[in-house]
This record gives sequence, structure tokens and C-alpha cells, in this order.
Amino acid sequence: MWFNKITYWVFVGKILQLFPLFIIICFVSSSCNDEALINLHSPEPGILEIPAGFPGVLFPEDNQFTEKRWLLGKKLFYDPILSSDSTKSCASCHKQEFAFGDNVAFSPGVQDRPGTRNAPSLSNVAYHPYYTREGGVPTLEMQILVPIQEHNEFDFNIILIGERLNKIEEYRKLSQEAYGREPDYFVITRAISTFERTLISGNSPYDLYSYQNNKKALNDIEIKGMELFFSDKANCYRCHSGFNFTNYNFENNGLYENYKDNGRKRLTGKNEDFALFKVPSLRNIALTAPYMHNGSINSLEEIIEHYNSGGKENSQKSNLIKPLNLTEIEKSELLAFLKSLTDLKFINNKNFMR
Repeated sequence: MWFNKITYWVFVGKILQLFPLFIIICFVSSSCNDEALINLHSPEPGILEIPAGFPGVLFPEDNQFTEKRWLLGKKLFYDPILSSDSTKSCASCHKQEFAFGDNVAFSPGVQDRPGTRNAPSLSNVAYHPYYTREGGVPTLEMQILVPIQEHNEFDFNIILIGERLNKIEEYRKLSQEAYGREPDYFVITRAISTFERTLISGNSPYDLYSYQNNKKALNDIEIKGMELFFSDKANCYRCHSGFNFTNYNFENNGLYENYKDNGRKRLTGKNEDFALFKVPSLRNIALTAPYMHNGSINSLEEIIEHYNSGGKENSQKSNLIKPLNLTEIEKSELLAFLKSLTDLKFINNKNFMR
């Protein structure tokens, strides 16, 4: 969940006012009854099992992985205690069945206040070099602060969350075991980010075919779609590259002629960054509709039609976005390939379930 009406710098200023120790973070940087449903048993093997073809996951020096930190982070991820009225948790907008994304254009926050950006999937979020759609947050630890303070999301204060947690014996115990200190901003941000770094998805049929040498994992139509995806005709791979199907750049894909959302300009203030958004990963794309920064496209078929048309003209549109002239057969092949990026093992992984 991400920024809504404030700029990044105003966000930083607010946090600095809320607690002077925020600078330390920069260096790494439903109902309450639902809490009882959170599984805190020891996880099954394979929490940090790195799929073939993937790099290892890097943890900050002061937040190295341990099982106790992971368990605490998971409990916090699912606990609505993080929101001002104790009705919303991280999992309210990042649901496992949707690859830790959501199935609505704008996920509601406390008091059902509407969001202003589509909630992105958290699969493989450990590999992102920066966070939010304008790329204004450099670490997962810092990103945790964004939904907490956002008026349309949790609308709360991390210092007050720490005070809440300190009234609960179980949280005091888990915090001491994980970090050797009482629950506070340091513990909250690092525990949740520890859990999120383990949300690794790399066992789709495409992965089995490409990285695990299972040549029966894709059928002929999916293989043709893959060849088209990586061809200069479709040109998809220019932006959706690498093992995570994103180059993490900021682009305009011709969604509109005129944009209401400033995109990256919200962060930088530069006119050349107007309506530019971080290129999303395509992993589990079949599970994460609706699409685009504002959830304005409802299906993969519509996505393919958008790119096939070359998008709408505006001064910011990437020069990579051009009419593709795909045939109906090619569209169906490309669709089949995109669906092959679905990792059913990931969305059914018991370690990540409530």
C-alpha cells in the first residue's frame, strides 16, 4: 500500500516530527479477535528456499534472518492492531490468494476510506531496489512506515503502535526473543520486512521449463507465447526483463492522453517525471487483476489489446510503446504465456498463511 495525497518529502518531514529516532531507520532503513487465528507454530522447511535462476536474498546487517524474527513479522503482518481503529492489517490489502496483491482497484483503509493507488503484489518484493510506484522509499523497513501513517490506509503513529504492543505480554515476549528489546518502531519495521522478504515466488510452469529443465511444463501454445514475449515484435522483454520480469525503471505506457496522477513527479518535482510509474513485475500477473497504477484495466485480454494498439499519445509515452499488429492467434499465445507465470505453490504455501 502506498502514498496518496502527500509528497515523499512531506512524508519524511512528518515522520521526523513524530519521532527523532527515525534517522536510525534510514540506515537500513476483520477485528482484534483475528489475532488468535494467526499461526505461530514453527514454519515448515523452505522458508528461504531460493528457486533456481534466482539470486540470494540480502538482509540488512542489523536485520539478519532468524526464525523468531520471521514469526513475529508474520504475526504483525496479519494483525489489525497496526491500524488506528484495529480493523486493517497488511494482509487486508495484500492477500495470499492474489499473490499478496488485491482484487480491487483501490483497497479500502480504515473507516473504508478509499485508496488512491492499486495495491501491488508483494511476491519477490525482497529483490526490489526501491518501493512505491514513484520509487521514493529505498528499503522495506522504511516502506512499512508508509501505510501506517497514511490517512487513507492505517492512519496511525508507529510510536502509538509500539505502546499498544507493549500492553500485550505475547508481543513483549516475542519481541525480546527476536530483537532483545521491547516492541517499538525498530522491531515493528524490521520484523514485518523480514517476513515480506521471504515471499519468494519462482515455481511457475515457466520456471519449471526455463530454470528446472522440465520441458513438459509448458505446452506448444505457451512456448509460442514465450517466444513472442521475448521477440522484437512484441517487445515485452524490454521493460519486463530478468528473473522477476521487470527492469524497475519508470515509464509511461500510454494509458491516457491526460493523467490525474503525477506519478514520479510527486517525488522529484520534475516535469520530465510526470506520469511515470515503476515497471511492475509480471509474476503471477493472472492473479493480480485489476491492472495499472489505478486498477483501470480489468483483464489480461484488455492489457494485450492496450499494448497491441500502441496506447494513447502523450508527451511522456515511452518510445517502446508502439502498435504491435498481433494476430488473434498471437494474442492468444501471449495470453497463454502470461498465465504460465502463475505460481500455485506460492499462493498455497502454508508458511505464509494466517
